[in-house]
Amino acid sequence: MSRLRIGTAGWAIPRQVADRFPADGSGLQRYAARFDAAEINSTFYRSHRPQTLLRWREATPADFAFALKLSRAVTHEAKLVGAEGALESAIAEARLLGDKLGPLLVQLPPSQAFEPAVAGRFFDAVRARFAGVVVCEPRHPSWFEPAADALLNAARVARAAADPARHAAAGEPGGWPGLAYWRLHGAPRMYFSSYGEAALRALARSLTAHPAPEVWCIFDNTASGAAAADALRLQALVGP
Repeated sequence: MSRLRIGTAGWAIPRQVADRFPADGSGLQRYAARFDAAEINSTFYRSHRPQTLLRWREATPADFAFALKLSRAVTHEAKLVGAEGALESAIAEARLLGDKLGPLLVQLPPSQAFEPAVAGRFFDAVRARFAGVVVCEPRHPSWFEPAADALLNAARVARAAADPARHAAAGEPGGWPGLAYWRLHGAPRMYFSSYGEAALRALARSLTAHPAPEVWCIFDNTASGAAAADALRLQALVGP
């Protein structure tokens, strides 16, 4: 059976669900008592002191895992070209999480079209430095064609399923089949809207039926505090 991990972007505990978490401990410790995964988005904007990553690693249980979002210096500023220094720095930071490091998340800007030579060189550069799990969330329609899927599969890079989906194929995982990764941003209002019961039940069926050996589902609708409640409800729907 697949290993299913459910969590949120960050580990905020909104007031409306605070009673579902232990009262004692740091925010991360309380969060990790209920969930076994979290996505670190802050690394997209800035680097962190080594002590911070080490503290996060030590604060979580042995079976906890973090997905870490790659720096925008690589994806949005350099647009995957000539960013080896920033890439090495980001990977070095990620490694501080030790065995708590899950997928390295590469989110591309909506304007970043699939260019085989650029994508190939970039993921070769990633693989020359990092042997772990990599997931990419592209947003330009050109990434949802067979050639892009084949390149990602060859590089052992999973393609995230995203909601709202910008393309008909964007709502389902693709690329390398060793990982299935869902990122739920909130719909119809991104980052704010919660998911209703029907949507969460459908999602639970998709997650539990997926054949990938490892399945992640991260709720990113954090702006109104909906993410934690949705993740808790999904957790209840998929069962122990």
